[in-house]
Amino acid sequence: MSSHHDLVIRGGTVVLPTGQRPADIAVINGAISAIGSEVKGGAETIDARGLVVLPGVVDPHVHFNEPGRESWEGWEAGTRGAARGGVTTVLEMPLNAHPPTTTAAAFDVKLAVASQKALVDFGLWGGLVPENLGELETLHQRGVIGFKAFMSHSGIDDFRRVPDGVLAIGLKTTARLDALVGVHAESHEMVVRLGAELRAGGRTDRLAWCRSRPPAAEVEAIGRLLTCMRSAGKGVRAHVVHVSCPEGLNAVDAARSKGVAITAETCPHYLAFTDEDFERIGPPLKCAPPIRDATTRDALWQEVLAGRVDFIGSDHSPCPAADKQKGEDDIWQAWGGVAGIQATLPVLMTGGVHARGMSFERIAHLTSTTPAQAFGLYPRKGAVAVGGDADFALVGPQ
Repeated sequence: MSSHHDLVIRGGTVVLPTGQRPADIAVINGAISAIGSEVKGGAETIDARGLVVLPGVVDPHVHFNEPGRESWEGWEAGTRGAARGGVTTVLEMPLNAHPPTTTAAAFDVKLAVASQKALVDFGLWGGLVPENLGELETLHQRGVIGFKAFMSHSGIDDFRRVPDGVLAIGLKTTARLDALVGVHAESHEMVVRLGAELRAGGRTDRLAWCRSRPPAAEVEAIGRLLTCMRSAGKGVRAHVVHVSCPEGLNAVDAARSKGVAITAETCPHYLAFTDEDFERIGPPLKCAPPIRDATTRDALWQEVLAGRVDFIGSDHSPCPAADKQKGEDDIWQAWGGVAGIQATLPVLMTGGVHARGMSFERIAHLTSTTPAQAFGLYPRKGAVAVGGDADFALVGPQ
């Protein structure tokens, strides 16, 4: 038996659920068959001496745009970038594909494309929009891993935001299905009003974008989401995507301490960049919520280190270069989204391990174990353990 392993990864420092230790890992048919010292045999071997072996990253928040907008970047290019960054599973959002994944028919088309082209494992989010409340159960039966809803304009005309009343009805339906709702929580009213005031005042500079979407817009929307969750009754589960400020995380944490089933993620770009970087780099860093100031970034790191961030999602959202370039002189004109799927582990290594003493166990937890658990993929995904999928990220600890 011992010599029949397809692959043995030798001599790495393996981050296991029990902590890290030097070990060999054997693989048969894409699953982990043995973990130990001196595993014999192996048709193929990888020398991992001097490397840390992490469970493969589960990125719960990516946009690949295909079908319909594959010229922005399709499944093959997107998942190639994922694999390069140690991301072995992606959970892909219902927009910016066209049509978005808000109907069973659209789900079937996307599944067919992704199955043919994806270079890593994947799951698909469904959408929650005003028009598709009657489709949620069918999408759930199809196997979506959750439903995405926007409380503010999504930036895409074919994926409409949900007013609070519609969100509450959607949450009631998803609670009955035991399904999770991922929410883009920014106050629509606040960002529209502030944006209009800034534009009326002639502001086209980069920081105008940041001023139009302050942390208060996140906190206000999270508060309204919690109100909708209360009105929807038992069994409601929600996840706040891309929280950019500690105030938003504090609101989530306070609700969770009272027994509300709510989680939150942040993104590598909020941990890597500041508004000064945004001023310098410009449209490539335009996103919503926006990049915050250095004080907020450092406070966000403290939240990550303190365990108040459930997991990290890249919110990878590419577009054609021209759609960024047209915002060089007027930031309102640029497409909003950061193409960062390859950067999650490097950001956590640089800003976490090296700058702040973060452990590799914590990285494994944030990037793999917790998202796998949240979306029902654990223990097949999310840990280096016998019987689990052979999904690994090998990193140089330096």
